[in-house]
Amino acid sequence: MSKSLNDYMKIPFRMDIIEDKDEGGFVVSYPELPGCVTCSETIEGAIANALDAKKTWLEAALEEGIEI
Repeated sequence: MSKSLNDYMKIPFRMDIIEDKDEGGFVVSYPELPGCVTCSETIEGAIANALDAKKTWLEAALEEGIEI
């Protein structure tokens, strides 16, 4: 049986948070989800954006048949 979006959303993928010293704010990426990167002025915003980006990335991967 294949996993659903909700199943994948529960997986604790590693989240890397890096302060952008040049532009300001924070950049967040998921190393296990190639190209899943976002940013925000605040750490709270960056984490919220990262959760949205993760959901969008997973939805696209499931639609395209990309292995997660």
